[in-house]
Amino acid sequence: MAGETDLSVLLKNLRPETDNHPYWFCSISQERFSQLPGAAVKGFFRESEGITVIATSQDVSTYGLTGDGPFACITCNIHSGLDAVGMTAAISEALTQAQIPANVVAAYYHDHIFVPWEEASRAEQILQALKKQ
Repeated sequence: MAGETDLSVLLKNLRPETDNHPYWFCSISQERFSQLPGAAVKGFFRESEGITVIATSQDVSTYGLTGDGPFACITCNIHSGLDAVGMTAAISEALTQAQIPANVVAAYYHDHIFVPWEEASRAEQILQALKKQ
């Protein structure tokens, strides 16, 4: 199933929604990663230095992980195509103008924006405003 690729349609129909869990980005070894239950991992990416894991504060504490956080996850509830051009740039530019750091994770159906926990409400409002442009 192909997602939307037209930037104006993507932004017009953007429905940002903030998850109510704080998340942390942690770097762990392959061995440690294999010991974590899949349900404890929101997302991960293998890098040469280790495996970056995104996990809730609760799971970080439960499994003794360390990392950077907390971050809020704002999901862009529109099925954006993997070949869509400009959505990440538009989101990044809007948040950059507001001095809000953003870590974008693109998944198959949606883009997920991780922002500092204390900036979640303001970031969601900024993303809502993109619908009117």
